Amino acid sequence: MFDKILIANRGEIACRVIKTARRMGIKTVAVYSEADASARHVRLADEAVLIGPAAARESYLVIDKIIAAAKATGAQAIHPGYGFLSENEDFCHACEREGIVFIGPPVSAIRAMGSKSEAKKLMEAAGVPLTPGYHGDDQEPAYLHRQADAIGYPVLIKAAAGGGGKGMRLVEKSEDFIDLLASCKREAISSFGDDHVLVEKYITKPRHIEIQVFGDTHGNVVYLFERDCSVQRRHQKVLEEAPAPGMTLERRAAMGKAAVDAAKAVGYVGAGTVEFIANQDGSFYFMEMNTRLQVEHPVTEMITGLDLVEWQLRVASGEKLPLAQEQLQIRGHALEARIYAEDPAKGFLPSTGRLVHLAPPAESLHVRVDTGVEEGDEISPHYDPMIAKLIVWDINRDRALARMLQALADYRVVGVANNIEFLSRLTACPAFSGADLDTGLIEREKAYLFPSEEGVPDEVLQIAALAELLREAALADKRAQRTADARSPWHARDGWRMNATARRTLLFRHGEADRAVEVAYLPGAYRLTIDGRSVEARGELNPRGLLRVELDGTRMDATVIAAAGRRHVFAKGRAWQLAAVDPLHHGGEGGGAEGGLLAPMPGKVIALVAAEGAKVEKGAPLLILEAMKMEHTITAPSAGTVKAFRFGVGDQVGDGAELVEFEVAA
Repeated sequence: MFDKILIANRGEIACRVIKTARRMGIKTVAVYSEADASARHVRLADEAVLIGPAAARESYLVIDKIIAAAKATGAQAIHPGYGFLSENEDFCHACEREGIVFIGPPVSAIRAMGSKSEAKKLMEAAGVPLTPGYHGDDQEPAYLHRQADAIGYPVLIKAAAGGGGKGMRLVEKSEDFIDLLASCKREAISSFGDDHVLVEKYITKPRHIEIQVFGDTHGNVVYLFERDCSVQRRHQKVLEEAPAPGMTLERRAAMGKAAVDAAKAVGYVGAGTVEFIANQDGSFYFMEMNTRLQVEHPVTEMITGLDLVEWQLRVASGEKLPLAQEQLQIRGHALEARIYAEDPAKGFLPSTGRLVHLAPPAESLHVRVDTGVEEGDEISPHYDPMIAKLIVWDINRDRALARMLQALADYRVVGVANNIEFLSRLTACPAFSGADLDTGLIEREKAYLFPSEEGVPDEVLQIAALAELLREAALADKRAQRTADARSPWHARDGWRMNATARRTLLFRHGEADRAVEVAYLPGAYRLTIDGRSVEARGELNPRGLLRVELDGTRMDATVIAAAGRRHVFAKGRAWQLAAVDPLHHGGEGGGAEGGLLAPMPGKVIALVAAEGAKVEKGAPLLILEAMKMEHTITAPSAGTVKAFRFGVGDQVGDGAELVEFEVAA
């Protein structure tokens, strides 16, 4: 077994590999870019080597730098993770040339599966079922058009060197073929440097089912059952599960055999995944083989009780596979949700910024969180905006679904837009919970998954107001403790008045609507009134924003986080974001700007229009933000003074970041 390995990756997968290596007593070396100098994987590794600037093409994709780091630190092997160089045959060959073990398949297997068209030729020879289509070398448009007509529409044009959903076009009728072929080829040459395409029959309501395979250097190959990855958006996986719902023993055995045959056909070693497109009638066809560990490998680990990274390390060091096929078993059901910094309401636009508050659900036998970030870390614009993978397990699918819903409800993220609520709706969606699965599920369930904006329930406003009042009282008490007379009644924030009840109004904004909460101070409590309806509220708030609430004697738990002028309320499995616009607010943290002075989306500051110290009128342009190749002008919410800009030209900003310190005119 190795004494030391280098991990040629970052983020969640680097941390995942480090975890297993540490358990096995293997030292680890991290590599990092300038943007990742304080990243979690760097903090966790035994050693870390800087390999270049933030851009991946100047750091994580530079083979020579990674090889040099391995040699300088004495690493005997390199784990490539997934993405970056994990399926790069030149990288694998460079490791081989330098006498460093590549923890993955041989160069020949990567090369064989690197081209979709070549891979399909190999699979056809090995007897693996293929989707009807043309996988040949003749790329003349008229010839490809004739092939598509012969196959029958709809057909899918796919870049031979493609991946990640790029270089694919669905053609539904013959007259559209030539234009869509040209579009596909343009994207293929831009993304992969190769415009070779293949044409296949498009399967209506297809499921995406993949088989995990493992091979060793002694000729043994096994399959570790299947994963259903049908729930996708733009060909990107969103929710994965194992085993696949509705899978029969006979179909599993047939797909497993086909996957093993595929692996043996290319002399496969290590962890790999054979992906199939499956018909609703049970038929299935080879799509491609991923010659690496998959993002969704944890669901396989959860149902088998195995550590696939440990298997990778053992096989790469020359050991035989730990188990034979007949020793492998499935127990229970597992689901994985990918928690991303993105905004589903804005077309899943990626979000960047600092994780002001990050509280994942507690890990247990049933819940696992694989992550590459911690509270206070940055979600960078330079890399994939994954926050974590949330994996749950239980004895059957229904109970696993309940586990996932609870775990998502317990997840707290503040500082970047995220997809947690979308994932909750997706998990609860009748089509998904009822296992009516196909790759078009998200598109056909749009009405359920993207409901129209709802007003904020009174209960949420009451929770936000109570947290605000308790935070003020705690801050006043903290300040009092620093004075010579901490017990002075002048420090109290209890609303005391002689022969009267103190009253005030808190104002919260959600979208374009402002809602007022009238507050009356009572002994040890508050009377909160919204639109004439009142409740008596009391509670306890801890420094992490955890709130024990009592409303008219009914108790519940919630979380309220103050950040950048906003109040993030987590209660009853939902999250709401409110702007605190109370002019009498005295709270400490998060008392930032209001309205348009917060970034409406992640982007880059491209111009500062106003000058610091300038007095401006309502609507005056202050700065220009560029996002999604469009310019967005941030204007003054009222007459006032520009006190300071929080960012300079060229700076990247996260969704909700305070852009300007602005003083409203008296």
